[in-house]
Amino acid sequence: MPYKYLLMTNTGLPNMRSDAELLDHILDHIDNNTTDLGDEEWYEPVEHYASQTRFDAERRLMRRLPIPFCPVAALPEPGSYVARNSAGVPIVVVRDLQGTIRAFRNACRHRGMQLADGSGCTKIFRCNYHGWAYRLDGRLEYVPHEHGFPDLNKDDNGLVPVHSVDIQGGLVFITQDEPVGPGALESLPKLLTDDQIIFESNEKVEEINWKLTAEGTLEGYHIKPTHPESFFPYGYDNLNVVEMQGPNSRVCYPFRRIEKLRDAPREDLSLDRMVTLVNRIFPFTSVNRLAQHYGVSFAEPESPTRTRYFNYRLTLPTVDGGEPSHEALARAKKDVAFLSDTGDLEDAKVVSDIQAAIGSGANTHYRFGRFESAIGHLHKNLALYLARLEKLEGNVIEEGNRTDSERIDPITLC
Repeated sequence: MPYKYLLMTNTGLPNMRSDAELLDHILDHIDNNTTDLGDEEWYEPVEHYASQTRFDAERRLMRRLPIPFCPVAALPEPGSYVARNSAGVPIVVVRDLQGTIRAFRNACRHRGMQLADGSGCTKIFRCNYHGWAYRLDGRLEYVPHEHGFPDLNKDDNGLVPVHSVDIQGGLVFITQDEPVGPGALESLPKLLTDDQIIFESNEKVEEINWKLTAEGTLEGYHIKPTHPESFFPYGYDNLNVVEMQGPNSRVCYPFRRIEKLRDAPREDLSLDRMVTLVNRIFPFTSVNRLAQHYGVSFAEPESPTRTRYFNYRLTLPTVDGGEPSHEALARAKKDVAFLSDTGDLEDAKVVSDIQAAIGSGANTHYRFGRFESAIGHLHKNLALYLARLEKLEGNVIEEGNRTDSERIDPITLC
């Protein structure tokens, strides 16, 4: 089978549907026994799930795109920080004393010791090796026995910032190096609101390629055979609304109870508790609007067969923008427990079995049908950005081989 990049012409609406528009579209599908369809099938080489060369290229790309790092809600006050690897690089994101969110390479400027781990709140970043200390804005504040470094200029030895930090959709995006494009920020849908709070977070490692988990969330073609007793009794088999915005996508899974809203006024209508909305924020992040809470997951691929996930559970937005009630929080926690004991385990079994068979030789490509267009959208944009990276890296290598008189302005390479 030839390797196909079938570019879908239905690349998406400029903005996602409102809840009222979404309701009418879903009811139309229910009445006609239909679902959203992409224009073409997509064929993805199995090699792209196992190749170290491909993995290395994906990782280099992620250092040159805006990548979601954590929810803004994880940084509620000055001194709040989150430290983890992003594209293999130790990064710490912190809210400084003025409320500005900053991101630095998580390494002391003395001997390279990591300064922070996990999450917390601090007044200063102090290295546990020799005691060098840095302000929340990154400035080097204190060096023990400073006379031993007579040539040290503190102003030139603060923490090294990433290229840029963007706050959009309730997420903190970091771009580590000069970007090859806008990535997810090309056109970002509405995601999180200011009144949502984190009530649970965890970190886990799975021995799978990151793309397998992403694919499993982006189509409802599997609902009945994979989730016959957990999700299917409450939802529909292969009924989805699939929308694209920039390289991002959103897949809607309606609950059967949505039919109660047929005659509901469309003004200010909310589909909370009536649908599951899975937002894939290109490429590694999912923001899912579930029945009683939001789930946000940040993937950190560590090898072609290993991915670390940083997961957050948030409350639903409140009507008045205030604190969620104790009852709402209890419902959210119950919702998390149900998913953890049922659907999450069923999905994990599927992706684990696919991972185990990648090296079987049975397939040269995986085939994604018209029901699975959001998956093709993810792969298409990943391929396009990797091609852009390859061109940039080729130009940089060519530029490095030029003599001084032959060199050109690097800005023209982009």
